[in-house]
Amino acid sequence: MDYQGIIVRKELISILSDLIAIPSPYPPGRSVEICAYAANRLKQAGYKVEVARNTKGVDNVVARLKVKAKGPAVAFNAHVDTVGVGERANWKSDPFKALVKGGLVYGLGAGNCKGSMAVQLWLAEEIARLGGPARGELLFTFVADEENLGPQGMAFLRKSGKVRPDVLILGAQTENNLIVAERGVMWARLTTKGKAAHAGNPAAGDNAILRMMRLTGALQAHYDKVLPKRVKGAMRSTVNVGMFHGGHNTNVVPSACAVEIDRRLLPGEKVKDAFAELKRVVDGVGEPRGSYGVEFLTGTNGFFAPENGAGVAAFAAAIKAATGRKAKFLNATGVSDGRYYADDGIEIINFGPGSGAQGHAANESVPIAEMVEAAEIQLDVVRQLTGTMR
Repeated sequence: MDYQGIIVRKELISILSDLIAIPSPYPPGRSVEICAYAANRLKQAGYKVEVARNTKGVDNVVARLKVKAKGPAVAFNAHVDTVGVGERANWKSDPFKALVKGGLVYGLGAGNCKGSMAVQLWLAEEIARLGGPARGELLFTFVADEENLGPQGMAFLRKSGKVRPDVLILGAQTENNLIVAERGVMWARLTTKGKAAHAGNPAAGDNAILRMMRLTGALQAHYDKVLPKRVKGAMRSTVNVGMFHGGHNTNVVPSACAVEIDRRLLPGEKVKDAFAELKRVVDGVGEPRGSYGVEFLTGTNGFFAPENGAGVAAFAAAIKAATGRKAKFLNATGVSDGRYYADDGIEIINFGPGSGAQGHAANESVPIAEMVEAAEIQLDVVRQLTGTMR
């Protein structure tokens, strides 16, 4: 590693150590302190900074560098919240104190997603030091509420119009590979009603669990038939019954039952159509009117960034220049905050250091070498998209 690389390594470790030392777990989801840290650094670097919130205690940071010359709006994003510590005894070190060992930085959120946040903060400061973009607009956004899958972070920034980029680059544990396609997600709740009775005489009642089993059985039979045909590359359309609640005592015929369902959708499938499909199957079972309900809970469409888009092409070139290898495209299992921009016709790219296997685990870590590499690659990407910096 050359002298410049050693300096970058030292700076990244310092920033990440600061971030790990600022607790930001969900619950409760408070992000005031960590966002204040990011906002202060960005203001000192010369960015126009706004701390935006829709709910008290749930802060988000939007920092901008904009020039008059026309060009793309390129936004970087990382979420500031983490999961909780969990069982403290499972941690070999203090989860809120960075431990540098064996080429790794350990600590709560080191990989998901404070490692990417540290890289992006370094990147923002380095770009400003080099004179800023030659054209277009550069944004750095650090958001809360990601671990809650809630609306107070990136969803709020999009809905309020505060962040509307042409290219959105989200920090993620991809080991510096690319995720440019993501499935949509639709959550729905089924409820059934019945009539309570003594279990010794079940015929006197109306079993809400059995009614639910008929509904979910019909759904499973339908999905077993149609979903195997819904495939795009490595992505598959899936369904999962995630929660099933019913009854309150073994010796009572249950009068109520509730189930929550998770549907993952190919980028070509739409949330509204997926819910309509589910409801159509349930309605076709023939249960008495008023004995069941179908409720839409939440959902966002999937996205697919063309591999020949400007942002993806810039990453491919930067990865090749920095590592000598071709860019590798990964298949996403989960969903990212990019889903809120799925219908905007923009390039959405997930990229960053660390392995997804480290996220949400005790003794979470991120490789320092990958952080340095991610910084180099993304600096090159910015140069390509917004012009040469001095």
